[in-house]
Amino acid sequence: MQQIKVCVDNEEVGSLFKEAQANRFVFNYSKDYKPISLIMPYKASSYIWTNRLHPVFDMYIPEGYLFELFRNILAKEYGYVDDYIVFSYICSNIESRLTFKSELKRSEFPIFDLDDILNDDSQDTFSKLISAFLKKNSLGGVHPKTIALLKSKESFTEKDYILKTWGAEYDQLALNEYFCLKAVEKTGVPIPKILLSSQNKFLLVERFNYDKKNSRYIGFEEILVLLGKNKDEKYSGSYEKIAEVICNVTTDACDSLRNFYKIIVMNYLLKNGDAHLKNFGILYAQDSGNNTKIWLAPAYDVVNTVVYSHKDKPALTMFGKKLWFGKSDLIKFGVNHCNLTESEAAGLYEISIKALKESINQLSDYIKTNPKFSDVGKKMLNVWRLSLDEKTYKEVPLELTRNRPLD
Repeated sequence: MQQIKVCVDNEEVGSLFKEAQANRFVFNYSKDYKPISLIMPYKASSYIWTNRLHPVFDMYIPEGYLFELFRNILAKEYGYVDDYIVFSYICSNIESRLTFKSELKRSEFPIFDLDDILNDDSQDTFSKLISAFLKKNSLGGVHPKTIALLKSKESFTEKDYILKTWGAEYDQLALNEYFCLKAVEKTGVPIPKILLSSQNKFLLVERFNYDKKNSRYIGFEEILVLLGKNKDEKYSGSYEKIAEVICNVTTDACDSLRNFYKIIVMNYLLKNGDAHLKNFGILYAQDSGNNTKIWLAPAYDVVNTVVYSHKDKPALTMFGKKLWFGKSDLIKFGVNHCNLTESEAAGLYEISIKALKESINQLSDYIKTNPKFSDVGKKMLNVWRLSLDEKTYKEVPLELTRNRPLD
């Protein structure tokens, strides 16, 4: 099995290879430079993981829709497909703080016009983008998506976007995520730059791990990585543990925990049942004084999931349970785990409630002029209004998300 060279800020620091017979994955540092991960500092001996890739490499393995595309392409050549084969296939084209060199040379990719993509959000356009950028796709998540290199006529600069679309099972998912992220943004929590296409079939999310000012990629690691877990364990954990990691790792723990608390409250109010360990992350970079700054990443992948399954629950536990907790419990979580006083937690909760109310009003107005979103939009409104009761619910009542929802 081929060896993969690993670079930090484009400087080679070590190599990764697979011991096929033992099904072990081995990483060795070749120099003491910068660590490849916050949980993998330099050491002379090997980092060995059995039966799965090291978490920092596993983070780049496509899931769901994309993984099946790679399986179909690579199974004929290798007879089987595993994560290391997929990683070897795409790693040379990954652009991040970490870069890689394998037997496959780096590919050249076309640049598409941003306005053209926004104005033609057809299935044919998505298929064209998937075909053009497949070897560049190192994205998690089960829904159809692709990285796309797009150029704006206004700025004349190309940027990496994550372009998301949806199938019949998750109707209007792009608009759902758009309104949820905008709701989170109203609390003061940063979100990535997002754009909706003309027919709302695509949601474009600008990648946030690139420092435009200094023209460099900065470090990004999912909480899953920092816990030493892989993608199969993304639903195994608690929001308390995420808070603990943020507290221990970030250099601005108070600010990061305040933002994390608001994200958690909004996930409960918006009813996002997919806030798992891959959907929280941290960013880090060195400043001019060579000091490393570490902070909570912007909120991302926030969706009202109960409109698609009324029995959906939070992805991780809080107080040992997966329940839609209300005001008193969420304030308790902020006090016990986010370094907040009771008055601070209550104040941030009220900010979140205000953001939800504003979002309800905006979504109500939007539905009046966009009938295609009426069905999903009304279900979202019903569920959000339930959150205003500030009580704890085991699950959202079916009548709020049935095909003909209540107004």
